[in-house]
Amino acid sequence: MPVQRPSPAELEPIERASRDEITALQLARLRASLERAYTQVPHYRRAFDAAGVAPGDLRQLSDLARFPFTQKQDLRDNYPFGMFAVPRDQVMRIHASSGTTGKPTVVGYTRNDIDVWADLVARSIRAAGGRAGDIVHVAYGYGLFTGGLGAHYGAERAGCTVIPMSGGQTEKQVQLIVDFKPDIIMVTPSYMQVIIEQFVRQGLDPRESSLKVGIFGAEPWTEAMRREIEGKAGIDAVDIYGLSEVMGPGVASECIESKDGPVIWEDHFYPEIIDPQTGEVLPEGEEGELVFTSLTKEALPIVRYRTRDLTRLLPPTSRSFRRMAKIVGRSDDMLIIRGVNVFPTQIEEIVLAHQQLSGHYQIKVARNGPLDSVEVHCEVQPGAGTLGDGERAEIARWVQQRVKTLVGISTEVQVRQPDSIERTLTGKARRVVDERPR
Repeated sequence: MPVQRPSPAELEPIERASRDEITALQLARLRASLERAYTQVPHYRRAFDAAGVAPGDLRQLSDLARFPFTQKQDLRDNYPFGMFAVPRDQVMRIHASSGTTGKPTVVGYTRNDIDVWADLVARSIRAAGGRAGDIVHVAYGYGLFTGGLGAHYGAERAGCTVIPMSGGQTEKQVQLIVDFKPDIIMVTPSYMQVIIEQFVRQGLDPRESSLKVGIFGAEPWTEAMRREIEGKAGIDAVDIYGLSEVMGPGVASECIESKDGPVIWEDHFYPEIIDPQTGEVLPEGEEGELVFTSLTKEALPIVRYRTRDLTRLLPPTSRSFRRMAKIVGRSDDMLIIRGVNVFPTQIEEIVLAHQQLSGHYQIKVARNGPLDSVEVHCEVQPGAGTLGDGERAEIARWVQQRVKTLVGISTEVQVRQPDSIERTLTGKARRVVDERPR
């Protein structure tokens, strides 16, 4: 059964609005959001006063550039509830980051925030081709991480039947997909790779499953990864974007009919692209760091939040809202190797360009004396058979040469047999192991 593409009549009016209508709505909502932040959140009052600006200074959207940025450290400095703009008893739910690099960042939601979030994830599912009555298998992790519950509430709001599987138990994931026959899976792309492998391990063809669409997010992934997953699973793979500090999944999402970058739901989030070094707002179309200001959040209004994600803004296509290009990496994930800026996604593109290599890879960085050393570990496709040492050495030389030519660094490449690299069982893949002294 082919995936349903939406007709114009199925879209919300705002998804078909003119640019002038969108701009007017954004300006009105942005003024209200800045006022809420300034009057209700002591951090923002101090930050605005220090920058010499007030909510009334916003007369046009470009005036937002005068306001200060919010960074992850600001949320940590105000841990746990210091950034909330409503009394604690009006906060209906709390989510938080893992806190692996310091105190977790804590976000709160009013009842209305939860409703808006569910509406936007439902809108994202419809953009991906989902319809009421579809079965959605949610394999994002549940708990303080926003992925599982965000996808769950959105799928229910869209009128879908939800399988709240969460992450892990990969054999059971496959069993439930075979038995319950879901139409859609929502999961990280790296864990989808693991699920595909489990299908094959059980002697099943993943292309014969009931799945039609995969809605993938929570980590950067490339067009090469899209082709890999679509070819092996026989599905449409679409990109959903979000981060907990701004809302969670559903800040932006791709449309299945175009698959040309996530559409930003600009009626709720105002995007900017800045130079990550200077903070200067860049012209539309230039690549830089993505910054978001919330337009409708009540419990945690966020002003010019620096996401660290590197991308660019693109003009509208399938909807009236602007799109964002696929994330090329994060400014804080960027590796500097002997003076060269390297993103894991660059290595991913090269590995997946070789037909005998799977999408599983890991980059190991160490320092030997004054110089950095880089190892790239990758695997042959499960169906490629057992390759001899000579064949694997030839593939390694091919990867080495491509990395040197396209990225500009020298590497040692190890081509391993299938299942040699650690797998993610609950979410994001560990693509980089950086063993250099801090």
